[in-house]
Amino acid sequence: MIELRRCEALRIARLFLGLFITSLGIVMTVHANIGAPPWDVFHLGAARHMGWTLGAANIVTAVVIVLASAMMKEFIGLGTLCNMIAIGAFIDLIRFLRWVRFAVSFEGGAMMMIAGLFVVAVGGVAYMGAGYGFGPRDSLMVAMAKRTGRTAGFCRCCMEAAALFAGWLLGERVGIGALIAAFGQGIAIQIVFSLLRFDVKKIHNESFVETCRRLFSRFASKDKGAADRR
Repeated sequence: MIELRRCEALRIARLFLGLFITSLGIVMTVHANIGAPPWDVFHLGAARHMGWTLGAANIVTAVVIVLASAMMKEFIGLGTLCNMIAIGAFIDLIRFLRWVRFAVSFEGGAMMMIAGLFVVAVGGVAYMGAGYGFGPRDSLMVAMAKRTGRTAGFCRCCMEAAALFAGWLLGERVGIGALIAAFGQGIAIQIVFSLLRFDVKKIHNESFVETCRRLFSRFASKDKGAADRR
């Protein structure tokens, strides 16, 4: 039982470490100062109009996306719910502590943007590898693909384009960074996944209900064993 609890604790630690690393990468792409990635163009625009922090805008957007995914009957995992809250909280924490400075030149910004994309990819390996489910945007992408019959890549491109357009309508600047992120994120993910020999298709992602049932049955077995010993 101690070994099982330790294993569960390590999975949860991996989940939150991955979410923190992902948040750090997101802040790097925003602070690259050459134009944020598509979703962050929208987050920055919403934050400016609503008086929110960047992290708060991320959280509100994630909540709406998770609700939309649930309405389309896509399963929601513990990792999805943690991603929904923790990413935004970590983004605000990192920015508040000023761990990542704004780039002051285009060359430096481009390097920071590319590095940030790789950091996001490493964070994805960590949190997805925990097996608690995909993030909100990935869940919506899968749900849209199932509903429309289109490929996941096509649905993701539509989502990115919609977020970028919405951010532009909110008055946020669209720079070269959005293009670098749009084309570079997939490349960064492929390189990192290959180097770390990470195959997302081999990961069994638990739904939130599955996780609750598994933990409940484990604790119920523990209580029954303790009662039998008495």
